[in-house]
Amino acid sequence: MSLAIFDLDNTLIADDSDYLWGQFLVDQGVVDKDIYESANIKFYNDYKQGTLDIIEFLSFSLRPLANNDPEQLYQWRAKFVSDIITPILLKPAQDLITKHKDRGDTLLVITATNRFVTEPIVNLYDIEHLLATTPEFIDGKYTGGFNGIPCFQEGKVKLLEEWLKSSNETMQGSWFYSDSHNDLPLLKLVDNPVAVDPDEKLTEFAIASNWPIISLRQNKCPVEHFHK
Repeated sequence: MSLAIFDLDNTLIADDSDYLWGQFLVDQGVVDKDIYESANIKFYNDYKQGTLDIIEFLSFSLRPLANNDPEQLYQWRAKFVSDIITPILLKPAQDLITKHKDRGDTLLVITATNRFVTEPIVNLYDIEHLLATTPEFIDGKYTGGFNGIPCFQEGKVKLLEEWLKSSNETMQGSWFYSDSHNDLPLLKLVDNPVAVDPDEKLTEFAIASNWPIISLRQNKCPVEHFHK
């Protein structure tokens, strides 16, 4: 029994939930289309290039939470998950999750996308544990700030280390599945790093490091690397 860690965006789902949530807010008329859409695209490109200023991005992406009533936000989120996320869930991802569950592994999602967006998505895959940037919530409202440190790049490692201290889990035999070179700090830490439909930088690093490369976008999950 080991710890099986998964990235979420472009790993367990076939797109980026953070970017899609922003576009959803644009489509719903919640935010100004011209201003928000261009910024959303810029930040997403920065992320893919590895140049994202995470603090600047969180100030941008969490602002709509502060500017709207929580009950309305929850209604929008339910529609977002139903209309936008459900169609991009991946059956091979569910098959891989099931294989780890059948082994008795502990499953954990670690994602840079904030918990407000990702928690209901992770629940769809019936994964119990989630580490994500946590939006600050005070006196019944979101503030636009966040608690602790951002769950991004080295921040994922730090939050995982904190989580391990409060759990009975260890890194012995651990797995981590990710598509992004931004996750190299954590991929280098686990015993079994796996590149999933990886970006160009991660592909190059995985090949050089002899890491398994798999796709979860196909009809059948290629899990030859998976040891029973």
